[in-house]
Amino acid sequence: MSSKEYFDEVAPRWDEMREGFFSDAARQKAISVAEVRPGRVAADIGAGSGYVTQGLVQQGLSVIAVDQSEAMLDATRSKLSHLDSIDYRVGQAESLPIADQAVDYVFANMYLHHVESPPNAIAEMVRILKPGGRVVITDMDEHTFEFLRTEQHDRWLGFKRQDVERWLLEAGLAQVATDCVGEDCCAQSELGAGSARVSIFVAHGDKVAVSCVADGTEDMRSDCT
Repeated sequence: MSSKEYFDEVAPRWDEMREGFFSDAARQKAISVAEVRPGRVAADIGAGSGYVTQGLVQQGLSVIAVDQSEAMLDATRSKLSHLDSIDYRVGQAESLPIADQAVDYVFANMYLHHVESPPNAIAEMVRILKPGGRVVITDMDEHTFEFLRTEQHDRWLGFKRQDVERWLLEAGLAQVATDCVGEDCCAQSELGAGSARVSIFVAHGDKVAVSCVADGTEDMRSDCT
């Protein structure tokens, strides 16, 4: 079973499953780190059933929700049908269905450990980000719980934070940092392989803006407002 097939299958019960994995703390931390401003546009990559998307809309943002699973997006459409500020798009990590420099923020929650190439996925996030924008990634620290690979189709058993920071820097971001979310991701094997408890990190970086100076010189900053 592929990752897409797995998420298509669990989409109807994903909200219930997600609540068992982690609370709203990851979303709250990500939105806080992003320093979001109402009226701006965010992309939620690997949006699933709308965990981050819903929080962003509540903060006054318009959201492009991207997922490889149409079933997952359908679950979000059903749950958030009363909101008209969400644009749903089916897409893959290596080719996001969003134009260059189209969004002010990019969020990716528990997404990176499902992609084939994390550095390439991050490069795509940076491509769609406006100068002055911010990428925020929440995911699991490196671990050894192999059943998450076989039962939940994780490609990666979490990450070293220094690797994620390096990928963000190599993608051209500045002011890169990582921090603890303050809670763990918990999962129970359905096949009797035990349970997992893994700390969650938040990583972020800013896309450098060239410019905004009246005297003709270039000022390399992460935000020109």
